[in-house]
Amino acid sequence: MASVLITGANRGIGLELTRQLMARGDQVIAVCRNSTPALEATGARLIDGVDVTNAVSIDHLCEDLEDVRLDWLINNAGILVRDSLDKLNFDGMEEQFRINAMGPLRMTAALRPLLHKGSKVFVISSRVGSIADNDSGGYYGYRMSKAAANIAAKSLSVDLHAEGIGVFVLHPGYVATDMTGNQGPTHVTEAAQGLIARMDELGHSSTGTFWHAKGQELPW
Repeated sequence: MASVLITGANRGIGLELTRQLMARGDQVIAVCRNSTPALEATGARLIDGVDVTNAVSIDHLCEDLEDVRLDWLINNAGILVRDSLDKLNFDGMEEQFRINAMGPLRMTAALRPLLHKGSKVFVISSRVGSIADNDSGGYYGYRMSKAAANIAAKSLSVDLHAEGIGVFVLHPGYVATDMTGNQGPTHVTEAAQGLIARMDELGHSSTGTFWHAKGQELPW
């Protein structure tokens, strides 16, 4: 039984991860800005009012959790703002950087005292943040924010290595959720199952690597 904290737990992949981890007996702390009845129904420990871009709300979270030891930290909170070269959205780019890239770094740094040798930190990213895999262009803000999240996770893996803490980047697939406008071939249940399988199997020797939920390692 693992002690797990999940950000962005109120909907989509975060909600389904909460459901599945609770169902198998893990202790889940579900963190979000605004709760939902679906999240409350999971029975997880719920802490809402937490904005991963806001240092004050993260400080309050840390105060609530000062006696907790975390086995897994799942940085799942994220947003998608669609844009293209013909319709660039620089405000949206900045918001995506704050949430998608800086959010996981803020959370991991703040919750570091709760981690221990053998803990795992996961960043739910996307293969659209892979430079080598980009053959379709577009999605400038989302791609850049996820690439930034990936390099932050890589640096965290180096800096936390001596503490015995592993850091891993995971791509859930193209999942039909609110964030994607319910478009995508992968159901959220399948995506969460794949992610949890990777979380279970990845060990410290694989820290600093990038994985598809289905099991293949992805290029940076």
